[in-house]
Amino acid sequence: MQTKKILLFSFISLLLIAFLGSLYHYRRQIYRQTPFYKRKIDKEFDQFFAQWKVYGIDVSEYQGDIDWDEVSTIFGEHQIHFVFIRATAGKDKVDAKFAKNWKAQKKPRILQGAYHYYRPDENSIAQAGNFIAHVKLKKGNLPPVLDIEQISTIQSLERLKTGLHKWLNKVEKHYGVKPIIYSGSSYFTKYLKREFKDYTLWVANYNRTKVPVRHDWKIWQYSDKGRVKGIDGKVDINVFDGTVEELKSLTIK
Repeated sequence: MQTKKILLFSFISLLLIAFLGSLYHYRRQIYRQTPFYKRKIDKEFDQFFAQWKVYGIDVSEYQGDIDWDEVSTIFGEHQIHFVFIRATAGKDKVDAKFAKNWKAQKKPRILQGAYHYYRPDENSIAQAGNFIAHVKLKKGNLPPVLDIEQISTIQSLERLKTGLHKWLNKVEKHYGVKPIIYSGSSYFTKYLKREFKDYTLWVANYNRTKVPVRHDWKIWQYSDKGRVKGIDGKVDINVFDGTVEELKSLTIK
C-alpha cells in the first residue's frame, strides 16, 4: 500500500512539473508576441523621452537570454541606435552573458560597447586587467565604459579617485581611446565632478520630467523600465544628446 502511494505521488508530481513547464513555455511565447513591449506609460513620460532622437539600451546577465534578432526598438517605436553590454565586474567577475551577447548582436546600425562595473574595495589595476582580458574592441565600437556607483568601505575618497584614474589610464592606453564614465547624477556631482570633468559622461537619473543637472553629459540613462522586443522583462533605456553622426564620432577609429 505504501509503495502504491509513493508511485501515485511521483506520477502526480511529474504531471505537475510537465504542466508548469508547458505553462511557462506558453507564457513566454505569448509574452513575445503581444504588444506588451509597446508603451505602457503615461504621456508625460513618453513625450519627454521623445524629445531626443538617438536611443540606446544597456544589458547584462540580469536580462537573461536575449533574442538579438528581435531587438530593434524601445516601446515598439523608438529605434535603438546603441547598446552597452556589461563585460566584467571587479577583479575577477565576468558577466555570464557577455560573450554570448557580444557575439550575437550583429546589427550594423546598432553601435555597441562594453562596460565594467567597478568595485571600489578591489584593486584598480586588477580590475582593468580583468576588463582587458575579456573585451576585444575593434573599429566602430563605442569606447570602454567605467561604471562607478559606490563609495569604498576600506579606503578614503581620495584613494578611490586615484584608483579610478589608474583604471582609466590603463584601459585608455590599451585601447587607444578615452573611456566613458558612467555614474549616478548625484554621485558624480558629489564625488567626481571636479577631477573627472574631461571624460565623456553617461549619467543615470530616473527623474521622468526633468533633465539631470548638466555636467556636459552625452548619454542619459533615463529609466530602468524600458520594454524591448527580444528582451524579457524591463531594461535600462538611454538617450544620446546629439545626432547619430555625433555618436559615431565617439567610436574607435
